Amino acid sequence: MADALEQDQTHQTLQEVNTALENGMFVHVRRILQDMEPEDIAHLLEASPPKERQVLWQLTDPEEQGEILDELSEDVKDGIVSQMEPEKLAAVTEGMESDDVAYVLRSLSDERYQEVLAQMDATDRHRIEKALAYPEETAGGMMSTDFITIRGDVTADVVLRYLRMKGELPEATDALYVVDEQEKLIGHLSLSALITTQPDIEIRDVMEDSDEAIPVDMDDSEIANLFERRNWISAPVVDANSHLVGRITIDDVVDIIREDAEHSMMSMAGLDDDEDTFAPVMKSARRRSIWLGVNVLAALAAASVSNMFEDTLAQMASIAVLMTIVPSMGGVAGNQTVALVIRGLAVGHIGDSNTRWLLSKEARVGLINGILWATIIGGVVVLWKGNIVLGAIIAGAMLTNLILAGVAGVTIPILLKKYNIDPALAGGMALTTITDIVGLSVFLGLATIFLI
Repeated sequence: MADALEQDQTHQTLQEVNTALENGMFVHVRRILQDMEPEDIAHLLEASPPKERQVLWQLTDPEEQGEILDELSEDVKDGIVSQMEPEKLAAVTEGMESDDVAYVLRSLSDERYQEVLAQMDATDRHRIEKALAYPEETAGGMMSTDFITIRGDVTADVVLRYLRMKGELPEATDALYVVDEQEKLIGHLSLSALITTQPDIEIRDVMEDSDEAIPVDMDDSEIANLFERRNWISAPVVDANSHLVGRITIDDVVDIIREDAEHSMMSMAGLDDDEDTFAPVMKSARRRSIWLGVNVLAALAAASVSNMFEDTLAQMASIAVLMTIVPSMGGVAGNQTVALVIRGLAVGHIGDSNTRWLLSKEARVGLINGILWATIIGGVVVLWKGNIVLGAIIAGAMLTNLILAGVAGVTIPILLKKYNIDPALAGGMALTTITDIVGLSVFLGLATIFLI
């Protein structure tokens, strides 16, 4: 309900902004944008066609543009950043956390990237280069270098006085990190423990060990799983030598979870999860045509099976009428299993220890559903066409295909994952191709043997 109200409000604002732009009321639009939060402006930009989007961007407050860029989807962000001058881009990223700046700059060409860095001071340049040195989908690529470290041999009173002198804490700070003389992480101290500790107690006596630090090369999906299981607000990131190099906060993890959900949904249609809804026509057509080409090959493979039984189809029209039922049921049943397995792989529930059990379970589910729906469909065909043999044939093909769909629905995503192919991208198509080919082959083969 809240989401629906928020969407209605967004579209009302968008309508008001578009009307004002059409009437040349740019000052009014600027005032509307000044009253909005950066994330709401980002949402408004994503909901606007390219021409209006560029005008709106020019009317946003320059001091908020960095935060707005950080909230935009990658495709929309890249479109805006590509039109900005290097000195302007360097200015809007000033004061942003290193992981957020890395997100904004990561898509730039080497030449433009160097031009932007040249506009920054030495400190900012160093921290950005450090952040961009790691792969994007790892702890190093998403961590922030903005954190507070303390030593274990000082008292709680010294730390509190230090924090008061500092004046402010980095966003989402729930703990201070305890390091030794070599900047190696040895523990962390929660803020709640700090403020409830006696002033003369040394930090080493109340800190917690650092046995749950995140390696700098850990994959972002593993990080999201850890945050979910441990209920973390933030976590330290260390290199191979246990040196503290950054931290990851819950807002970064929420972004990962959202992006993974979008990725799974969009990949099933062969689309990029950052696909701009209002991207130019030719750009969208080019991206989608690739996946359509892949699907054409799969469709031709299934069609070739029908072609092998052309004589059978020509002699009995009833077979042609019924031939789509078996592959359709197999495709639906298999995709249910594929969706379940992809989710299990994503959250780390499926591994070598339980794959065999899952395979057996889905085969049995396929058997039960196969018996049920083979009986129903077979009975319907007998009553409809008055042909008991045809009813038995479609029932046998249905049972076979539903069992296969359960087995394939488990094995395909696992095999794709093993060979570093995205199951969300290729799993559904591969499954449907197999159930189409097997379903048609069994049904038409049995019909050829027993009816022709």
